[in-house]
Amino acid sequence: MKDLTNLVKTLRKNQTLPEQLIWSVLRNRSFCNCKFRRQVQIGCYIVDFVCYEKMLVIELDGSEHLTDDAIKYDKTRTEELNSRGFNVIRYFNNDVLNKTNLVLEDLYRILNT
Repeated sequence: MKDLTNLVKTLRKNQTLPEQLIWSVLRNRSFCNCKFRRQVQIGCYIVDFVCYEKMLVIELDGSEHLTDDAIKYDKTRTEELNSRGFNVIRYFNNDVLNKTNLVLEDLYRILNT
């Protein structure tokens, strides 16, 4: 397995605006008392956010995830994470920024079921 430590550090330092917004809500067990980590390597992938207690991965996707190649890659990635026991949920960056309450309500529902 490739060590992605340097890339993880770079991603943590250069968060997108949607990532900053979600992290401000999730950090320090401030959302549903769940411990989240950001930009974590799982296998050969780096996930945006993970809660090991709930085995939940949150991915924030931009428009680059709408191409055929990206859709196939994301499907393979999700299947690999699922095989490791993780549930993967995806939100579009636009929804995080413009429909924040709906995204957080959905996430709340998922974490409390």
